[in-house]
Amino acid sequence: MAHQHHHGHSHGHHHHVDASSNRLGWAFFLNVSFTIIEFVGGWLTNSTAIMADAVHDLGDSLSIGSAWWLNKLGDKKASGQFTYGYKRFSLLGALINGVVLVTGSVWILFAAVPRLYAPEMPETEGMLLLALFGIVVNGFAAYKLSAGTTLNERVLNWHLLEDVLGWVAVLIVSIVLMFVDWPILDPILSIAFTLFILINVVRNLRETLALFLQASPDQQTREQLLTVLTTPEVVSDVHHLHFWSLDGEQHVMTAHLVLNQSVTMSELKNLKADIQDKLSTFALAHTTIEFEFADEICRDS
Repeated sequence: MAHQHHHGHSHGHHHHVDASSNRLGWAFFLNVSFTIIEFVGGWLTNSTAIMADAVHDLGDSLSIGSAWWLNKLGDKKASGQFTYGYKRFSLLGALINGVVLVTGSVWILFAAVPRLYAPEMPETEGMLLLALFGIVVNGFAAYKLSAGTTLNERVLNWHLLEDVLGWVAVLIVSIVLMFVDWPILDPILSIAFTLFILINVVRNLRETLALFLQASPDQQTREQLLTVLTTPEVVSDVHHLHFWSLDGEQHVMTAHLVLNQSVTMSELKNLKADIQDKLSTFALAHTTIEFEFADEICRDS
């Protein structure tokens, strides 16, 4: 029985993680600073909408802070306890943040709907200034995170995008309210934007949860892997093919290959080299392949 094991690590990936951590750090400090300003501004303008947004931003700050910490933890090297490393902590962060954002969005809907029946007129000039500031701050933070490709960053980007759209709503409402007495516009726009964000976050959350439960990150890629493994003439069967993801970006594959004839050590080395060459295009983080002979009973069956 022969065994092949391969690890894929690169300096480029380490740089990628550092860049991801820097983006999250920027977003965290911007969000915390602006949340404090929001609470003060909401109190000064007597705007319940801004105070509600401040509470939501506080939740965002906690989520981004935890994501930042989990992202840095995810770059630690593998240990005897966490043999695949700490990458899945980043996935855990994305899952937690998705849940927090869904909960926050639902809370905003519960807060906004009653305002449809009892709208209050806020201090419009103060709303306008805070809205402009909010669009700039949250927009810049969202721009910083938009370069990210991790699930963590994608989920958090929806946090910030929700805030940007929310402040656009506040800006529009504050301008309109300067000319007409329609305070009901505030809850209407808040509800519309929140529902839009909620739909997208739920989609991301479903994907994150599936990866967290070790579902295949892409069924088409799994089929391509199966094709590669069954192509060699000496391979009669492939079983226990497992294809899953550590963090949504780094994927793992393990498989048992049944050989239909006796092969020499030289032929086995050539087979391993051929498979390794074909698998290199998939950029897998870890691959483990076990070879079995036709008359051998698989110990995992």
